[in-house]
Amino acid sequence: MNSNLENNKPSRGSSSEYLENLDILRQIDFFSGLPLEATKVFAYLCIRETFKAGDILFQQDDEDGRAFYIMNGSANVLYAENGSQKSIGLIQEGQFCGRLALMGKMRRVFSLQAETDVTCLTISREKFNKALEHFPAVIPKMIDTVIENIYKWEKQFLTGLPAACDQCLPKLGVSLV
Repeated sequence: MNSNLENNKPSRGSSSEYLENLDILRQIDFFSGLPLEATKVFAYLCIRETFKAGDILFQQDDEDGRAFYIMNGSANVLYAENGSQKSIGLIQEGQFCGRLALMGKMRRVFSLQAETDVTCLTISREKFNKALEHFPAVIPKMIDTVIENIYKWEKQFLTGLPAACDQCLPKLGVSLV
């Protein structure tokens, strides 16, 4: 099995790459409402990583403390249980995952495996927290964004729930946490 530690290629490039990173972050809800100076620091701290099809970006139950923005390609969301693994979704170009991993220690509930060659913009919790030391006023905005994401996800899930899934309802309630 490939590991992101063995096969990915981090890169920190030119000033145009930095400006592209900044533009990307300004479009991600988690960063978009922040003051420009804070977003610039986050853009500088991001690195680009490349994964080949089949590489694991992160593994279920790991606590890697990184967030991923998929710049190119797509990755399968995998869930392993009782010795079998199944694909339960796809993270595609333009999607961001890992907000909670940045905000605190959180083990991964799923694995993420590159379906195609993938280029990601990543940031580690360590770098994220270092930047927050200089911009503590942005923390409430980020928390509000995560809360809104949880609300929207749960509302969308309930809206699309088939009538035959009555046994699903008692298992919901992440917004009650």
